[in-house]
Amino acid sequence: MNLITGFESAELFGGTVPPAVLQLINTIRGGGSYNAEVALWTAVLSFPNCLPPYYLLYKFQANHGELRKAQEVADKALVAAARQASINIDWRAVEPGDTDFTISGPGRFWLFTLKALTLFSIRLGEHAMALQLMNKLRKLDPAASIGFEVVEAVLAH
Repeated sequence: MNLITGFESAELFGGTVPPAVLQLINTIRGGGSYNAEVALWTAVLSFPNCLPPYYLLYKFQANHGELRKAQEVADKALVAAARQASINIDWRAVEPGDTDFTISGPGRFWLFTLKALTLFSIRLGEHAMALQLMNKLRKLDPAASIGFEVVEAVLAH
């Protein structure tokens, strides 16, 4: 399904995406990698409280093997989502009950981004950090509602 308009995006991000962000994202279709990255950065910098462009940018960078850059963007996304969810911007200080991570919106996006950071840490060989992140995911999402089992399996190898 479409990330911005489909069920999955509403489930993850909640809310609506401003038309100007949709327009920037639509410029990616048919463009080259450089144009896509420029459009996504423009969306992130122009609309810092809009969460979908962060996801698209860190996913784009990860898919192009730019894991450090993806990790940096995911860190920024985590802070933006934490502020919107009214939770601590330091992921280590977040506790169960600080927000409802099971409903769509910034809290769920925050949790999903924490999962992405765990995967980036694994792929970058930062196993101690990946373990810390994974332990936080287990604590905050004991039912594994965001599907971190796949990341856990990668970490185990």
